[in-house]
Amino acid sequence: MTIAVTTPTGHVGSRVVRLLLQAGVRPRVLVRDPMRLDAETRGRVEVRQGDLTDAAFVREATAGAHTVFWVDPTPHVVEEPVETSRRTAAAVAEAAKAGDVARLVLLSSIGAEKRHGVGHIDGLAAIEELFDASGADVLHLRCGYFFTNLQQELDGLAAGVLTTAGDPDRPMPWVDPRDIGDVVAARLLSDAWRGRVVQAVHGPQDLTFRQVAEILTGALGRPIRLAVVTDDDVRAALLGAGLPPSAVEGIVGMTAGSRDLVPEQPRDLVTTTPTTLAGWAYAHLRPLLP
Repeated sequence: MTIAVTTPTGHVGSRVVRLLLQAGVRPRVLVRDPMRLDAETRGRVEVRQGDLTDAAFVREATAGAHTVFWVDPTPHVVEEPVETSRRTAAAVAEAAKAGDVARLVLLSSIGAEKRHGVGHIDGLAAIEELFDASGADVLHLRCGYFFTNLQQELDGLAAGVLTTAGDPDRPMPWVDPRDIGDVVAARLLSDAWRGRVVQAVHGPQDLTFRQVAEILTGALGRPIRLAVVTDDDVRAALLGAGLPPSAVEGIVGMTAGSRDLVPEQPRDLVTTTPTTLAGWAYAHLRPLLP
């Protein structure tokens, strides 16, 4: 049984590869630069080198795989990110439709269930629909807000500020990508699911941005205050940084479209994962700050 893993050097993909190897499985990894894999991992996996935006490469690299774990490689900063996400995933959907792949596991997001109006997350919704129409067994993992997104806020956190355009008092799921990797690996190794399955990965608890600022104050050993900005503030900053308008709207739309979001899957034993934000921030964020 061949399992193909995309973005094997990412926060989630690297964890998936490690767990598959520990389970005795030799995964097939689709990677642009194999040298980003450590030498020991390179020697234990089947490497297919290429670009996930190259449809011919994706078709060739996934052919014959029993299961493909697909992570959308589309950066938020590209022009027309939603269409780019859909177009990039079309190749693996076609491979499944042709019978070359039996199962698809997608790293999706809460908000994809809305289908429209959530910025770049609409791209994940489009991928879900492509995979649903492929005829393969399909699992959509709708994940919460990654802890690792805070690593993009290092300058602000160093100055004692956490900035958001989100509703500061609305709780939402926050999750460690490592825990997502655990769920992905378990699902990839299981033959117990069939058809179309949706599973949320919600982290240990829902948090407001005010609570996050309080947690970071303790974990980072410095006062962190919350600064709330508007969508127009974010839009102006991104346009000023030279991002194309469609990319800007994709980023702004993720926050704007999530303000009233109630995840389709409730928090329960299956959707809740263990790593706390406090513990993660102390171990992974605090060492990055001056």
